[in-house]
Amino acid sequence: MYDWANSVYSLVVISSLFPIYFGLVAVNANGGKEVEFFGFSILNSALFSFAVSFSFLLAGIASPFLTALADLGDYRRKFLRFFCLLGAISCMALAGFSGRSLEIGIALFAIATIGFSSSIVFYNSFLPTITSNDQLDRVSARGFAMGYLGSVLLLVVILLPVLAPSAFHWLDFSFLDICRWGFILTGLWWMGFGLPAISALPSEAENSSIRFDRRRVWVRLKIALHLLQLIPGLLRFLSGFFWFNTGVQTIMYLAAVFGDQELHLPAEKLIITILILQLVAIFGARGFAALSSKIGSISVLLIVGIIWISATVAAFFVSNEFQFYGLAAVVGLVMGGTQSMMRSVFSGFLPKEENTKSALFGFFDLLEKTSTVLGTLVFGILNQLTGNMRWSALSLSLFFLLGIVLLWPLRKWRQKME
Repeated sequence: MYDWANSVYSLVVISSLFPIYFGLVAVNANGGKEVEFFGFSILNSALFSFAVSFSFLLAGIASPFLTALADLGDYRRKFLRFFCLLGAISCMALAGFSGRSLEIGIALFAIATIGFSSSIVFYNSFLPTITSNDQLDRVSARGFAMGYLGSVLLLVVILLPVLAPSAFHWLDFSFLDICRWGFILTGLWWMGFGLPAISALPSEAENSSIRFDRRRVWVRLKIALHLLQLIPGLLRFLSGFFWFNTGVQTIMYLAAVFGDQELHLPAEKLIITILILQLVAIFGARGFAALSSKIGSISVLLIVGIIWISATVAAFFVSNEFQFYGLAAVVGLVMGGTQSMMRSVFSGFLPKEENTKSALFGFFDLLEKTSTVLGTLVFGILNQLTGNMRWSALSLSLFFLLGIVLLWPLRKWRQKME
């Protein structure tokens, strides 16, 4: 249910509404895309990429320390609840961003994104706690599927005035108005479903008396880092995960910007693309989880890696909306499989008896965030230098290739069944 709750921010705000909204309001006096940000002149699309990079960088740096602290007491649920509220409230505050105060708008977006990304690490750390290893792929896939489904449902509700204009003509809403209400509804959805889901998670109440101690946090970090080195194959998997995730997260967050800038698709067609991507991802998550039981999780990741490379090459040549829709369907299929499989495979490496799950997931989260920073940063820099996002998209194929090379020796790995 927390996947159902917080995934709406990723889809509705980061991937769908805010990139389009930002492109419409973040313009110069002549309506151009070159804007002033703290005295620097920059393309609005590149600025959005850098904002995503900065947000995940801050969240990634803090993650190992916060997760190590969480393992010392009953902090996992507290941190999860705090970041849920921080992200949801900041998301609703985006409704007041009109483009005039560009710096404030970017700050609100960054805080909301930090809340979203920081909550996930604590949420993910509960996966090996609430299920057995033989169910990890299935449960992780189910969570992602619920997230995709909930996101699509809310996005459709928000976009009803666009999808059925004749039925809602009395609202007299512009697309900007729809986006602003979308930010508010996303925050309410996130809190409304997220807080009850968090309350239902198991509590480590017996350790709740432990107070903050900087030395104990460092000791916990060292223990977790030592475990990462002791578990066979784990460091290689994390290396492959880093490069895979670099490409996946960049595509997920910047697909709408690509369709806007390179194909000049109107907002409603960009939204259709996002809906296709999310709906197909539901089947991708469940389908690849089923396939993993037959050929193994790593083999599934190798297959989706090859498909990802094909998709990035195809993006360089895509020239019309129908090709873009087809590409979105392929991306959605492998996105669902990649995200759920990476989470479950990492969980399968972890020892059940160790009280370091949050800290271990902290390092997993650090790699996830820094890879997102790298991907969006490279994408933004190439976009700024070339003025063409196609080269940025093509460059992502190198990340998937590196991931395949690193994961290949693990293709016969099987998680321990319980």
